Amino acid sequence: MTTRSDVLVDAPTLAAALAGDEPPLVLDVRWALGRTDGHEQYLAGHVPGAVYVDLETELAAPPSPAEGRHPLPDVADLEAAARRWGVRDDRAVVVYDGVGGMSAARAWWLLRWAGLPDVRLLDGGLDGWVAAGLGVEAGDVLPEPGDVVLVPGALPTVTADEAAAWDGDLLDARATERYAGEVEPVDPQAGHIPGALSVPTAGNLTADGSFLSDEALRARFGDLTGPVAVYCGSGVTAAHQVAALAAVGIEAALYPGSWSQWSNDPDRPVATGR
Repeated sequence: MTTRSDVLVDAPTLAAALAGDEPPLVLDVRWALGRTDGHEQYLAGHVPGAVYVDLETELAAPPSPAEGRHPLPDVADLEAAARRWGVRDDRAVVVYDGVGGMSAARAWWLLRWAGLPDVRLLDGGLDGWVAAGLGVEAGDVLPEPGDVVLVPGALPTVTADEAAAWDGDLLDARATERYAGEVEPVDPQAGHIPGALSVPTAGNLTADGSFLSDEALRARFGDLTGPVAVYCGSGVTAAHQVAALAAVGIEAALYPGSWSQWSNDPDRPVATGR
């Protein structure tokens, strides 16, 4: 069973590890829906030594109506990207972003799914790093290539058909307004998968962007009774929900296609309302 320390690392602990004999590889995964300036933000200031990762091109295959806005990348492409970042089988990895882990969780999940065991999220992200009084550096970091070998399947996934027939708790990690079908900014239909529960990812975080305490997370997820699966808009922020659940020992499957795949299929039923 996973624990919080398997999933998250705080800024002072990361700083101490970076000063040690076997420093982890740090990946900067700054991205947000509708923005394209993640690399520019990284160049302006990042955790010292951090390597930039492009979510759109390195953590996802090209979008399509059939597969969704962020399909899982081919494992060979992911392995090639991970080697460019400097990932090795024997080196720990820490990932972060500027939005409380909402985008970095995609890298956390993908690397864990592809068999890399020691991957953690920086709790609080870059804001938490700076708030701890730790410095940043500007410019690009070009790492020594890694030699990691990735094998998919270490974390569970579900297909659209499996989500439709899920015998357990299916969590919708999007904002409640999107779940209810009151707004839909990017996908072709508004609403949610019938039977899904609304558990917005943003509720995993405190006001400063760090994860809730274990006690608060357990209270948040305490009513779950069966196997758990999670989806969101395109499989990105749902990974944050999987991480939050893992921090308190609950395994959850990810539906990678998520609502962007489901809502593009006219044969799939759609529910609305809270």
